[in-house]
Amino acid sequence: MESTPKANVRADRLILLQGKRDVPADGVQDYCEYLGKALEKRGVSVEIVRVDGVREGWLPTLRKVSKAGYNWRGCWVVLQYTAMAWSKRGFPLGAAAVLAMAKYHGARCGVVFHEPFSLGGSRVIDRIRGACQQWVIQKLHDMCETSVFPEPLETIRWLRRGDERAVFIPIGANVPDAVRASAQVHRNNSASKTVAIYCLSDPPNLHREITEISAAVRIATGDGAKLRVVFLGRGTSEARDEIWRAFDGIPVEASNFGIQNPEDVRGFLEGSDVMLCVRGPLYSRRGSALAGIACGLPIVGYSGAADGTPIAEAGVVLVPFGDVEALGSGLRQVLSDRGPAGMLREKSLQAYWRYFSWESIAEKFDRALACKKGTGEQRAMA
Repeated sequence: MESTPKANVRADRLILLQGKRDVPADGVQDYCEYLGKALEKRGVSVEIVRVDGVREGWLPTLRKVSKAGYNWRGCWVVLQYTAMAWSKRGFPLGAAAVLAMAKYHGARCGVVFHEPFSLGGSRVIDRIRGACQQWVIQKLHDMCETSVFPEPLETIRWLRRGDERAVFIPIGANVPDAVRASAQVHRNNSASKTVAIYCLSDPPNLHREITEISAAVRIATGDGAKLRVVFLGRGTSEARDEIWRAFDGIPVEASNFGIQNPEDVRGFLEGSDVMLCVRGPLYSRRGSALAGIACGLPIVGYSGAADGTPIAEAGVVLVPFGDVEALGSGLRQVLSDRGPAGMLREKSLQAYWRYFSWESIAEKFDRALACKKGTGEQRAMA
């Protein structure tokens, strides 16, 4: 069990509890680090603790948790839930065991549901796995004082309406907060425009995504526009050869930079004119899109999941899923000289500072826990 950084035992201490590390990039780790830094600026003592029962074995891991739990009494322990972080094969019973152990030792328990639903699948084993995940999710919610959901509560179908323990707090981008700036900072006056592709899915979805990206770019260059396409982030290095084949014959400059550190990601995105997102319908937990919004980019992607969520207030141009013609037309419109790029950039920045900046998220998180401290004070969520 890893713990960083080491902190003194305090009644107002906040422990962010993680499961197995994801590779090659760990979005939950990024979330905890950025949230922790933002909360510490608000005077909250934060400790990140990793509990890896998948690698170390659950019996020795639970012994370590029990030993550490003696120092957690009266502290907030907030477990970060994804199914695969707490299980090798998607049966995350370890998460419930760890939270029960923390509660037994007198910790004040919360959960951030990075995955508020069970994972899908049509096979018998998938249905059994999904039922197990749904049981764990609801059990975690029943055990904790505060449940944090990264999507509007009305979209969580299993959640009881008016549940006072549940709170909606968007997740943030896996890039550092920027200084407050106008969209004018992002204006590119060169003749060539840059399209950013941040992260690709694993097979079998990878082939579909690259095919749709190349088709949309081909449409966008139909009127002679000069484009540069920049690939970076998870899944792009592995797809290098397929990307080159897909863009063969398209009059664009394509570059592949693979996984970059967060500061360089921000630099690449801030130097782009638009982000193209085709991994699926755009929704509030799509971290790659949130990084684009954090950098003031217009987003061209697929509709179907953004309605009624904060991401719909950003500078997004959404088309029906799989409609490549509409995707290319939307991309061409945003990149045209008379396109709505400036307005869309401004909307992205406004949505970012209102919903997705770590400053805003930390404020909401602090309020969500403060109203449970037993003082009787109930603060309205922003």
